[in-house]
Amino acid sequence: MLLRILATAVIAHAIFFTVPTRTHAQDVSHDPQVTPRQDPSELAPGPSTWKGAIADSLRLLMIEHTTRIAFQSKTRAELGGSFFRDYARSVKFPDTWEDGDSWVVNYLGHPIHGAASGFIWLDHEDGSHDPTLGFSKEYWASRGRALAWAASYSMQFEFGPLSEASIGNVGLRPGTTGWVDHVVTPAGALGFMLAEDALDRYLIARIESWTGNRVIRSVSRTLLNPSRTLSNVAQGRAPWFRAVRPLR
Repeated sequence: MLLRILATAVIAHAIFFTVPTRTHAQDVSHDPQVTPRQDPSELAPGPSTWKGAIADSLRLLMIEHTTRIAFQSKTRAELGGSFFRDYARSVKFPDTWEDGDSWVVNYLGHPIHGAASGFIWLDHEDGSHDPTLGFSKEYWASRGRALAWAASYSMQFEFGPLSEASIGNVGLRPGTTGWVDHVVTPAGALGFMLAEDALDRYLIARIESWTGNRVIRSVSRTLLNPSRTLSNVAQGRAPWFRAVRPLR
């Protein structure tokens, strides 16, 4: 399933994002939005954070719906009919925990896409990837804001005008919507963000200290940080991009 997401993300990137939203250069000196702050206590979102996060989250949303249409026959089967009437009938409060999707989709796929939206927020919040943050109070505050963004993104993905309910009419038929998405997606998103931060800092960085091979370094970044990989692609970057650690 993860390989499907990554493969479709690359295809959608080629289709929709021929003009990248920001530089692909692996050097923070050319990207003022990600230059580390001298004082981590000043870390806070600004107007550009909201604007950039909204734009790139819409791109992520396009990738996800492209994936659904490409790989889910049940989604394609529901594309006909009255859009507004079927959408209105699909939006409802779940009355069960499960939604009919597989364990892999609910407990891996959804947290990954939630974490990808959280990383998009962090990529636009100046200083959020500053290595001097460590796992400090400012770090946890920034990840809390990313969690809030991921939860909002998840809510839109389930019920919003560009959602599973409007594109594919999830919820229209019994057993197709459940509380699992609303609980596991944001909670899992936070878990994936924290885990991928730790893996990047303590495992991937160590692998890079052992070898200068660009293929090994880029593959380890891509596979060991799937949410960040998806976030990078949605922003028109190389999958292995790191804001403050150029791939040399």
